[in-house]
Amino acid sequence: MKEEMTASGFLVNDPSTSPIAQLMLAHGAGAPMDSPFMNLLAAALAARGVRVLRFEFPYMAERRRTGGKRPPNPMGVLEEAFRLQAAQLQGPFFVGGKSMGGRVASMFAAEVGAAGFVCFGYPFHPPGKPERMRTEHLAALCCPGLVIQGTRDPFGKRDEVAGYDLDPALGLHWLDGGEHDFRPLKASGLAQQDLIEQAADAAAAFMTGQ
Repeated sequence: MKEEMTASGFLVNDPSTSPIAQLMLAHGAGAPMDSPFMNLLAAALAARGVRVLRFEFPYMAERRRTGGKRPPNPMGVLEEAFRLQAAQLQGPFFVGGKSMGGRVASMFAAEVGAAGFVCFGYPFHPPGKPERMRTEHLAALCCPGLVIQGTRDPFGKRDEVAGYDLDPALGLHWLDGGEHDFRPLKASGLAQQDLIEQAADAAAAFMTGQ
């Protein structure tokens, strides 16, 4: 497997064999494209034959340049950055992301011509505010999608999500005991890496239609 930064701003993880799929992967609201979680996830996906292309939204790129913390850009800015990056891809591709990045991917996957989207920890609602739903666009999808969610995720637990009005075509894969960052209960005997590996298995299977 190989990791490199391209001139177009992608941090690319290439598998050691011919790719089975390529995935444009966006980061979450609070951490960059090369956070420990994103590094582990990209490596796990590449190990399964997926070519992973990570990028940063403008506010995160600015934070990297200046070192100062900045809030996420408005959705219109995030959308435009997402479109510009997707326009550089060649051949069939999927889009996805961690939390906020997955939300953006799910909203604009069809419009950018993606074959589908994968959300790693979807922010169904802010923690402690279940009334502030972020699911309207998930009720009628224009392309296939998969949400991979920990059962203890405060942004949307399994019993909550079961009552949501979601398109039947939206796949849901649950990671037992997982938090928003896929950290499991200590009593499970598993580590975050284990649930990330499970997430990579589910994502690779989705992208190859298995």
